[in-house]
Amino acid sequence: MSTTSTFQASPLTASAVFFRQRGYAAPTDTESAHSLGLTPEAFLARYPNREALALHYLLDDMERQKRDHARLFEWYSSPVERLYGLISYSIQDLLDTPANYYPDLMQYPKAAQAMQDYLAQHSTPQLQQLLNEGIRQGLFRSDINIQLVTIILIQQVNIVLTPGIFPTGSFQVAEIFRSIFLYYIRGLCTDQGARLAAEHFARI
Repeated sequence: MSTTSTFQASPLTASAVFFRQRGYAAPTDTESAHSLGLTPEAFLARYPNREALALHYLLDDMERQKRDHARLFEWYSSPVERLYGLISYSIQDLLDTPANYYPDLMQYPKAAQAMQDYLAQHSTPQLQQLLNEGIRQGLFRSDINIQLVTIILIQQVNIVLTPGIFPTGSFQVAEIFRSIFLYYIRGLCTDQGARLAAEHFARI
């Protein structure tokens, strides 16, 4: 598919937007129930605590992202473009999300574990496959250690998600993500890969 237009993420549901903007602890039971079209009693029966609520929406969003990633891989043809497409997708998601949303979400142990499981079971093999394909096609350097580079990339995600590393309010989460990932990945590219990536890098 042509890369002249921009890949569009699937929209969030109205209730998901509500919780992204307000968080899971701040809204009252009545407000949360209303966002879901439920009575307060039905809301509490479905979500006995806010951790259960946060986990539900995190898992639902992970499935949305997996579907979007599959579409994105149809949209872009090369491993370099796909990797930059994934980064652009994540940055746009962070730009549309309040800076404290993900750090606050990680305060819930089950949500934090679900995120680690997602990174291990989805993101890690996804990155390894892209790096391996990119090396075979001459787009990524042949001397990189795929396993090590994948671990570094995943740990960079953890840096973004970990509360307290960056002063609150000093940096946009999307800017942190951009600064961590883009220049590192460009350094993994061969000259051929860098030329292919240049247009995508400039747009992010």
